[in-house]
Amino acid sequence: MRAGVAWWCIPLLTLSAVAGGPASAATDRPTLLYELPGDRVFPESVAVDHEREVFYVSSAFDGAIYRGRKGRRELEVFLPSAGDGRTTAQGLRLDAKGRLYVAGGVTGRMWVYDTRTRSLVRRFDTGLTNNVFINDVALDREGNAYFTDSYTPVLWRLPATELKPSAVAGHAQRFVDLTGTAVRYQDGFNLNGIALERHGRSLLTVQSNTGKLFRIDLGTGRVSELPVEQGPLYGGDGLTFLGGRLLVTRYSPDQLDILDVAGSRATVTHSYTDPTFHYAASSAALGDRLLVVNAQFDHYHAQNPDLPFTVSAVPLEKLNR
Repeated sequence: MRAGVAWWCIPLLTLSAVAGGPASAATDRPTLLYELPGDRVFPESVAVDHEREVFYVSSAFDGAIYRGRKGRRELEVFLPSAGDGRTTAQGLRLDAKGRLYVAGGVTGRMWVYDTRTRSLVRRFDTGLTNNVFINDVALDREGNAYFTDSYTPVLWRLPATELKPSAVAGHAQRFVDLTGTAVRYQDGFNLNGIALERHGRSLLTVQSNTGKLFRIDLGTGRVSELPVEQGPLYGGDGLTFLGGRLLVTRYSPDQLDILDVAGSRATVTHSYTDPTFHYAASSAALGDRLLVVNAQFDHYHAQNPDLPFTVSAVPLEKLNR
């Protein structure tokens, strides 16, 4: 079992406990930077293998997947760009078997890779070529994968039973048609980051252009809005649970919001920003640090990024009040 993936099997800790508590002797530790090779990366998402102490970062620009190692400053190319039709890569998620799930943005596709062999397990397709943006992915306890679509009001699903290696592309299921639900799609990026709730019965997802937070029940498909005190979460992108709290990575403004989720409401307890952040898109914990991907999407169209592209490694104690 990869402890960081099957997180429901781990005793829940507070952020203070994870970080060593307010009395930690390392409260002044600096944020470190991992560097990605290349001048057109525009990294988007990060997934962590805690057992091996490695992490994977996607390139929205050309679909390459990079691998980093804890304590090693520079990342390496893990999967070259455009392989298997992967011309762009957005959200990433790693399962307990070491399989990496990749959201394919405007391609309307999803890929699953075996990280031990770098081989493609299977490719999936939505069948859409227009008005589609497969953005982020979450896994349930049975191994089913759920993908948000920022342009088409659908939550896509890859059943665990369809993840057997096959040269034939699979078809993604329309798990929930969001038309007529609490989520109202409009211009811009709609549903984006997504994460499984701690009890495993529902998903949480953020709508970037409205800053709203929603819950999707896995048993019924029911969609409900969770009002956010101290919200809205405009520019909300990646979602991750840490120490029993929900972390929302927001590219506008460049910050992390830490939320308590209780019942049908959520509250932003505090926020954190860092001078190293540059259009923060997603985050994931590795050891005693939080990896934050600096996408630089504000420079995407002009293609004049600040080099090198980086992933910030923030000491977890900095996320405490």
